[in-house]
Amino acid sequence: MRNFLIFISCYFLSISFSNASVRAPKTIVVSTENHVRVRFGAEKLSKALTKLNYSTKIELKDKLAANNNVIAIGVFSDKLFVNNLPAEIKNKILTTKKEGFHIYTGKNGALYVIGNDASGALYGCIELADQIKGSGKLPTQLAFSDQPEMVLRGTCIGLQKPDYLPGHDVYEYPYTPETFPWLYDKALWIKYLDMMVENRYNSLYLWNGHPFSSLLRLKDYPYAVEVNDATLKRNEEIFQFLTKEADKRGIWVIQMFYNIIIPKPFADKHGLKTQDRNRPIIPLIADYTRKSIASFVEKYPNVGLMVALGEAMEGVGQDDIDWFTKTIIPGVKDGLKAAGIKEEPPIVLRAHDTDAPSVMKAALPFYKNLYTENKFNGEALTTYTPRGAWAELNRKLAAIGTINISNVHILANLEPFRYGSADFIQKSVQAMNKIYGAKGLHLYPQASYWDWPYSADEVKGRLLEVDRDWIWYKEWARYSWNSQRDRSGEINYWGKELANKYGTNLTGGKAILNAYEESGEISPKLLRRYGITDGNRQTLTLGMLMTQLINPFRYGLFTLMYESEAPEGEMIIEYAEKEWKKQGHIGETPVQVAREVVEHGKKAIQSINEAAPIVTKDTAEFKRLRNDIYCYDEMANFYAEKVKAALWILRYKNSNQVADLEQALPFLQKSVDHYAKLVKLTEHSYLYANSMQTKQRKIPMRGVDKTFIHWKEMLPVFTKELDHFKRSIDSLKSIKQGTVAAIVPYKSADVKVLNETESYVIAKDATLFADTAIKIKEVAAHLVGLKGIKLAKEKQIKIGTEIKFRTKAPVKLLIGFFNQKDPQYLAPPQLETDASANNYGQSEIKISNALVPYGFPPVNVHAYSFPAGTHTLNLGKGACLVLGFIDDKQELRIFNAGLDGRGKDIDWLFE
Repeated sequence: MRNFLIFISCYFLSISFSNASVRAPKTIVVSTENHVRVRFGAEKLSKALTKLNYSTKIELKDKLAANNNVIAIGVFSDKLFVNNLPAEIKNKILTTKKEGFHIYTGKNGALYVIGNDASGALYGCIELADQIKGSGKLPTQLAFSDQPEMVLRGTCIGLQKPDYLPGHDVYEYPYTPETFPWLYDKALWIKYLDMMVENRYNSLYLWNGHPFSSLLRLKDYPYAVEVNDATLKRNEEIFQFLTKEADKRGIWVIQMFYNIIIPKPFADKHGLKTQDRNRPIIPLIADYTRKSIASFVEKYPNVGLMVALGEAMEGVGQDDIDWFTKTIIPGVKDGLKAAGIKEEPPIVLRAHDTDAPSVMKAALPFYKNLYTENKFNGEALTTYTPRGAWAELNRKLAAIGTINISNVHILANLEPFRYGSADFIQKSVQAMNKIYGAKGLHLYPQASYWDWPYSADEVKGRLLEVDRDWIWYKEWARYSWNSQRDRSGEINYWGKELANKYGTNLTGGKAILNAYEESGEISPKLLRRYGITDGNRQTLTLGMLMTQLINPFRYGLFTLMYESEAPEGEMIIEYAEKEWKKQGHIGETPVQVAREVVEHGKKAIQSINEAAPIVTKDTAEFKRLRNDIYCYDEMANFYAEKVKAALWILRYKNSNQVADLEQALPFLQKSVDHYAKLVKLTEHSYLYANSMQTKQRKIPMRGVDKTFIHWKEMLPVFTKELDHFKRSIDSLKSIKQGTVAAIVPYKSADVKVLNETESYVIAKDATLFADTAIKIKEVAAHLVGLKGIKLAKEKQIKIGTEIKFRTKAPVKLLIGFFNQKDPQYLAPPQLETDASANNYGQSEIKISNALVPYGFPPVNVHAYSFPAGTHTLNLGKGACLVLGFIDDKQELRIFNAGLDGRGKDIDWLFE
């Protein structure tokens, strides 16, 4: 019997090989026009056919002798197709948009892959190769047309690091083998570019603060180069390699840079800072920058530029317009003239921290090939129903008439756990189209942007982010090509993809998809209803302190997230106030989200466990995915229990009943218990939660020198918070009525102010400005007696504030910011738009509502720390209060003075 089975097996194998061997050879004919993308597509198709045991050859011809063994590939206008296309096919091609294609079988049996352009022909080849792979055969009859929905579909890679380089500031990372060894890995680039072309991405953004000093040497500023000669040569070679390989695949490389950043050697030679947000435009820097851009355009004519006017220069003002129109665009034109090129390379204007519509209005009259780019949900993924001012800005950008690109940026609320909700992503791309009017996608890595190319997983040898997050890239690409796909069909499509990856049946694949989609609702809902910011200063997966939930304004609440990047609803503090006043609720509520995220976590675990027994492939990765699903569940429960506690604590703020705090205690205890489980799940599976590990990170804890980057570092913080709360309850039970803690006023430090002479003593009825009669109505007792500096309000509004001083000991300078958004007031430090907003430890409010002038909004106090020495602090345009210097060792307990009349401070319950 055994011999008989062997005979039968060999017999059928011989039939299989016999059939394969008699397959007719295929001749792939490509036009003699020099289309590198068409040739690349033909090679891709040839490889797909070879895997099916076809013998293939590629020929270059101007005329086509069509027969059933021929596959003709090219652009519809090629000589090859002049007399070979039926009228109906020509008409279809003529109505096809950029990058569109048509595949059809002619009456003579020849197969045609015709693109509107070279990229269209390339995508037609990839489509046919995919069909061959999926069906295991070459289709005999085809009539298929397709074209992309989004004009630009791109990914980005940051040439940046988790921490600062010695002697450099944020975004300052020269291209060197020591800093970026992967940059010179050609095999890695080919792998990444192949991923891009297979997913039909057509643009690659390279992010860096100032790349020019790593890629070229200027005749007038030879000392500005930041790398040695050997590295400069390697950088030129790899950049030329990258752009050439990208072009083959229909990918446009776009180099991004920040303004105004200058290289360290240039800055040192001229006694300047590499970046200074409040520095005016000076001719020397403008000349250097213009010549850098000109040289770059001349040397790399096929590379686009992406310009970020905000963050490193004062945002939203005439300086932005002048810099773009008088330095950047003239630099591009200089480069074109030097290279003898007439066609304008594209320039993408990043709308972040600038008035992009005004900049575009000024620039379009003399430079046409412009695009705009704006964030989709800030630096997170929160909703597919954006609204409010942010949606209006995007619509305004789209209405300019150029292409507006929607940027899925950083994803600070998703990292490091895996994310693959096809449903959420499809709806997001639909929102880009319908709500924003965007016609481009700019996609960040799902996690580990600052640590690319590696993911945060604790795996021997490290995991490549592009491999780990394959589904992230594939989903966004699929829907940026066509977001209107039928949902039921998509469930089947992704079910098959996941079944193939993990070796399950279709039911198992759909279960994994459901786990992705249920868990994919958790982080977006948590951040948009409980978070402080949509920026990367908050690491959502590390949790939040109780004070951040009950007093978010203290931490610089970014209200735009609630107003535009979330469905209509209520913050925790709003919900609690309405509950106390017995008022009705509106939209999505904190209680609702607490309930929903727990349910999402439960369903995700159920689905991933349904698939687990039938997984037969890539089991190690499936195990990591399953662990992530459990992490999402514990995180959801941590937040849900903590929010329940927060609502009882906020009730106490009104009721003054200790019993309300006692009601909160078991919920807070459960929250810590869930966090302890999260620590166990992540302790040996992740190296870190957040890939940005610098002083910009603030929530839940300030991260300096790679501290508070892991859950195990946060568990003691949450445990301490719980223990302090227990002691606070005990103290309240034993405290005598009427007991008031003594207030110790701050003491002025001995500091010599070098450029301002008029001062005043802070007290009620003291005059605040040199040019107005505005006086103090109320002031926190801690500030009374400090020596403030009296400045002219109008001068502050027109040119900003500069304080020069000398101190023999470390000090803190207290600055008061008016608690109201208004062009006449200096905006408080905000890391969402200014990466330098915590260089002096100033980003957090120290005393909320600490001072109230007559007829003006309340003032919040921030503290800027300085070592001994001579210093100059430049603040932007707008009125603020310089409240004086105190010793750096002076304890600054963070609290709300409550002078706005909105209630008492209860943060002391936890710290």
